[in-house]
Amino acid sequence: MNPFIYVLTTNGLLFLLSIIFWKFPPKKINNIYGYRTNRSMQNQTIWDFANTTFNQSFLIYSGISFLGSLLLANFSSKELTWQPMVLVLLSIVVCIVKTEKSLSEKFTDEGEEK
Repeated sequence: MNPFIYVLTTNGLLFLLSIIFWKFPPKKINNIYGYRTNRSMQNQTIWDFANTTFNQSFLIYSGISFLGSLLLANFSSKELTWQPMVLVLLSIVVCIVKTEKSLSEKFTDEGEEK
């Protein structure tokens, strides 16, 4: 498989998804779309904050992942197999960790602002 096609179908789609989440964030708490954890779904204030925080991080880190994978595809002499997927997973994990840390700093476990 062409490495650029592989990068576009993994990291490129992740970046496109982050743009969609950023442009069209979920308005109300739902079980289908948005950053959904027990903590983020406690009330509307937490939901809005969690989705804004996650979407900002997601846009940044998926963009970094996409650019990094394009560089790998351009300069790597080996065939790309797992490397772009690792960048995808790392970007998602970093976004989740940053969002949960922000939630714990701003809100109590009961859903009240600190």
